[in-house]
Amino acid sequence: MASNTIRLGLIGDNIAQSQAPRLHRLAGLQNDRAVTYDRLVPHEQGKAFDPLFNEVANAGYRGVNVTYPYKERASTKVIIEDELVRAMGAVNTVVFDEGGPHGFNTDYSGFIRAYRRIRGAAKPETVLLIGAGGAGKAVAFGLIALGVRQLRIADLDTPKAEALAAALRLASPQLHVDVGSDAGGLSQGVNGIINCTPIGMDGYPGTPLDQRFIAGASWAFDAVYTPLNTLFLRDARKHGLQTISGYELFIGQGLDAWRIFTELPLDEERLRADLLQSD
Repeated sequence: MASNTIRLGLIGDNIAQSQAPRLHRLAGLQNDRAVTYDRLVPHEQGKAFDPLFNEVANAGYRGVNVTYPYKERASTKVIIEDELVRAMGAVNTVVFDEGGPHGFNTDYSGFIRAYRRIRGAAKPETVLLIGAGGAGKAVAFGLIALGVRQLRIADLDTPKAEALAAALRLASPQLHVDVGSDAGGLSQGVNGIINCTPIGMDGYPGTPLDQRFIAGASWAFDAVYTPLNTLFLRDARKHGLQTISGYELFIGQGLDAWRIFTELPLDEERLRADLLQSD
């Protein structure tokens, strides 16, 4: 492989449709650099996560992204400098440095980037977060960094939501966190509403929150970006909310991962245009 080729990869299950390879190859083209970005599914490689991770670390990869269900496992194998990412206990971006593998969570930083792109310096205030899984965890810690005042977590899996709430309180003792299974019941008086469930994604039709509970909020974010214009976001706009699409998170995490992997410049507007035009 040519010495100027940047070798990257993605470790995870069910990643055949990931757009990350295309994003990073387009980023490479901006810098006249070839980029290889391999999809690495452990069971297809005939390996568990740990041996596959160790093999990749020694095989000339500059770095890898890590997705479901391996983010927590990856966090135990890397150096994490960001204290909120350490508290989160999940990484999705690993760079192989001479001092050892360093871990980051670009869903967390990408959400912060997406939020600021749309809402500027406005504080999140009181937020309803629907979904306490991996995406919800990253977004919740991003909200701490953005200065959220109060967080309400709705998830049918109450123990999972309680575990996330406990981690958030430990990371930010001044944060007030409520947990429940009824998103509608937790929605009264919130400023922001966030969907971090698959509801609304292609194949999972519907909305995580009936529109009668949306009225009165100021802004909404949907982690889903296939399709871009979800029913949840359409309802939010109908009620006058400022909206942030999941595509903004996809772009934000990609920009952050590219910077971590390469430290090379990237024209964001050109990348956005190229992503819309390329196959």
